[in-house]
Amino acid sequence: MTFGTIALNWLEQEGADQMVEHVLDYGVNHFDVAPMYGDAELKLGPKLRQHREEIFLGCKTQERSYEGAWRKLEQSRNRLGVDTIDLYQVHGLEYDEELDEITADDGALRAFREAKAEGIIDHIGLTSHSRPDLIIDAIDRIDDLATLMFPLNPVVAGKDDGEHDYEAVLQRAEAESIGTLGIKAFAAGPWPDTDELPEADRPFCNWYRPVSAPDEIRERFDFAASRGLTSVVSAGDPKLVTMICEAAADYDGMDESAQRSLIEASRHDDSPVPEQLHH
Repeated sequence: MTFGTIALNWLEQEGADQMVEHVLDYGVNHFDVAPMYGDAELKLGPKLRQHREEIFLGCKTQERSYEGAWRKLEQSRNRLGVDTIDLYQVHGLEYDEELDEITADDGALRAFREAKAEGIIDHIGLTSHSRPDLIIDAIDRIDDLATLMFPLNPVVAGKDDGEHDYEAVLQRAEAESIGTLGIKAFAAGPWPDTDELPEADRPFCNWYRPVSAPDEIRERFDFAASRGLTSVVSAGDPKLVTMICEAAADYDGMDESAQRSLIEASRHDDSPVPEQLHH
C-alpha cells in the first residue's frame, strides 16, 4: 500500500503528525505527495524528516518544461525539508502534446535526469488519470521509467474500450519491469454535477465519489491488489485511511471468480475516470 498524503491537507498539523505515525504503525512505507495537494508537503515535512530512513518518498510535478520542473523540484524539497526524493514523477499526463513537451530537449524529463545524475532523485515515474494509450506511448518514448501510476478498479475494468484499457498498461509495465501504482481503487463513480451536489456538501473530499463501508473498501483493496499492481494508493479523505490500512493488513488475495463478479456488478456504473481528453 502507498499512503496518498493529500489526506494530510485536510488536517491540522497535530492531526497530520498523528496520521503519519498511524500509517507507519501499519507498516506502510511508501508516501506519495505533490505540490498541488494544498499544504500536504508542509504537513508531511516534520514527521517525514523524523522518519526519513523508513519512508520511500514519491513526489511529482505538473511542470512540463526543463526550467519549470527544476523550479518545482527545488520548491518541493524546501517545503518537505529533505535533500533527496526517492521517486519523482510527471504528474497527470493527459494530452499527446504534453508528452512531446516533456521529452523535448528543453522538457521536464531532462531536468529529472539531471537531478537523478546529481543524486537528488533516485527514480523517475509518471502518473495519469486517463488515456491508457498515452501511457503506453510514454513507455515507448521514456526508457528510464521506474513506475507508472494510473486508475484501476472494477468500474474501469468493466468498460470494454480502449479509453479504459488499463489492463494493457499493466501487462506492458510487467513486461518492462516497471512498477505499477493503482489510484482510484476506492472510486465508486464521479460526483453528481455541482448544481446537484455542491462541493461544500460532499461528505468526502475525494475528487470522485468513494466507497466508504469497511466491507466495500476491503473488497476494492483486494480487487486492485489481486490484479498485479505493485501497490494500491490510499484514498484522499482522512476518514478512509484507517479502513484502507486495515484492508491492506488483512489482504489475502482475491480469486478470479470473485474479481469477475465484482466487475460484472460494476459494469454499468459511471466511470470515475475523466473522459478521454484531446485538444
